[in-house]
Amino acid sequence: MLLSRLIEEKMLILLRQGKISKWFSGIGQESISVGVTMALNLEEYILPMHRNLGVFTTRHIPLYRLFCQWQGKASGFTKGRDRSFHFGTQDYKIVGMISHLGPQLGVANGIALASKLNNKHQVTAVFTGEGGTSEGDFHEALNIASVWQLPVLFCIENNGYGLSTPASEQYNCEHIADKALGYGMEAHIIDGNNIIEVYSKVSEIAKNIRENPRPVLLEFKTFRMRGHEEASGTKYVPQDLMDFWAKKDPVINFQAYLREHHILSEGEEVKIKADIIHEINDHLDKAYAEDEILPDLINELNDVYKPFKYQEFKANGGFKEIRFIDAVSESLRQSMEQHSDLVIMGQDIAEYGGVFKITEGFVELFGKERVRNTPICESGIVEAAMGLSIAGIKSVVEMQFADFVSSGFNPIVNYLAKSHYRWNQEADVVIRMPCGAGVGAGPFHSQTNEAWFTKTPGLKVVYPAFPYDAKGLLATSINDPNPVLFFEHKALYRNIRQNVPTDYYTLPLGKASLLKEGNDISIVAFGAAVHWAIEVLDTNNHINADLIDLRTLQPLDTETIFSSAKKTGKVIILQEDSLFGGIASDISSLIMENCFEYLDAPVKRVASLETPIPFASQLENQYLSKSRFEKELIELLEY
Repeated sequence: MLLSRLIEEKMLILLRQGKISKWFSGIGQESISVGVTMALNLEEYILPMHRNLGVFTTRHIPLYRLFCQWQGKASGFTKGRDRSFHFGTQDYKIVGMISHLGPQLGVANGIALASKLNNKHQVTAVFTGEGGTSEGDFHEALNIASVWQLPVLFCIENNGYGLSTPASEQYNCEHIADKALGYGMEAHIIDGNNIIEVYSKVSEIAKNIRENPRPVLLEFKTFRMRGHEEASGTKYVPQDLMDFWAKKDPVINFQAYLREHHILSEGEEVKIKADIIHEINDHLDKAYAEDEILPDLINELNDVYKPFKYQEFKANGGFKEIRFIDAVSESLRQSMEQHSDLVIMGQDIAEYGGVFKITEGFVELFGKERVRNTPICESGIVEAAMGLSIAGIKSVVEMQFADFVSSGFNPIVNYLAKSHYRWNQEADVVIRMPCGAGVGAGPFHSQTNEAWFTKTPGLKVVYPAFPYDAKGLLATSINDPNPVLFFEHKALYRNIRQNVPTDYYTLPLGKASLLKEGNDISIVAFGAAVHWAIEVLDTNNHINADLIDLRTLQPLDTETIFSSAKKTGKVIILQEDSLFGGIASDISSLIMENCFEYLDAPVKRVASLETPIPFASQLENQYLSKSRFEKELIELLEY
């Protein structure tokens, strides 16, 4: 506790000197971080917050590395790409938080699930504050952990304030621990300023959880003696409250206890402090001596994704004509056989087989541990998938409909997408996205929302149009250690058939397919729009066109697009999504920037209306770009 306290006091000086940019103080809360960490085994994961310096020091991370992290030096944990405690390290089994507060709770579930699947008898501890319990992630995480009986310690540091908002405005019950009852969870209230109580109670509970896996909610009563961060101050806190908690200072009180029981002498205390101050200064000197990071464009771009060397698997068996939906199911089943610990998670996917019956029969083949029905909580399940990846297990998450991904948007774009770039941790997760209109499903079951994710560095986006591609690309997506959004158009599920190899095989991501060749015009499309283009070309067989099926939107095969554009001089891009902000706009810009001198006409985009997707068939037909494509194609040919 003293090490943590003295580091903080030094950091407050450096903050005033402008040598670090920001500081979130945990002064007054040290016994929680230190006590919980000491109660866990070294191989057990801890997911701390930005006030839990004691977690990092108790796990014996070299101080100069922490100092380099806070100064944006290369010996930190994020290569200068993130600050504070927003990092993780597998070497010390610590997974830092992101600023959105909630996601680490669900990630802890995934790590604990991996421990349970592998019979490791380990506990995972995750921290949040009383303000974080207002986040939806908190409720999703507790619900999942309780339903699945995961060995997680949910450590709530109730320090009285979420920034300036008092606890009375955060929740309307006497204790946060009371919330556990609604989730069928055990809960304990612990004096967070008493190191002996923290350590002894957490040790006892953790030991029991290892043998009897279950989640436990721990509410640590404590107080934040400084501002949310130093710039915010504490003027909003009544002075009598500050005085009350100052008397409960965990460091001073434990120091007095040790003296009273003749465990610590004044001389020993002086020596301990001197040794710590010496250690801090030595490590600060080492951090100061390190050169500033020099920007390297190649390193920055290469670290967005974990390197993936594509391995081609060729099918040796025969072929069978199957539907698009069968291809997805076969690929999933064969990938489950290929990866013996692969886990599939989603709503109704177990005995029911999913709403589209893609996983029908999987429970009988692979068991309910690997084919997991989930509660209706998209965010929490994406986070659990991230936790599985941290623990070394691949997973596939089925969004029942792609539209529902909005409920899990934050962990996808802020956690999965950025983890490798931030601290070299892959998010080995595939998210299946049944999408698309043409089935009269209305505004909440018909979106093709791929552009939400092609915009986000760190995600890969795959969108096949044929059974053969769907099977091979899904297998590769699962092999790839990076997060992949895999779009499956519902209108193609049972309407498109193709001869597909019966064996397991893979196809490379980032390679478009040239379905037809011609010299007059280039048509670029993906998903159901590919079939709309084929219909128009079959009707107008005099049109001599290149037809490019992108198959993968990120990475994008610009080589095939540019080569075709330079050959034909005219390009039309067809997408099902509405026009503004769609991927067609970026493809158009890329062509204009790279092929302008070869073009004989402006690049044309054809997309659906700028409205939500309507339900009635006549309105849906009017909405879809399919109804306007032929006219736009002919007009561009005549330009």
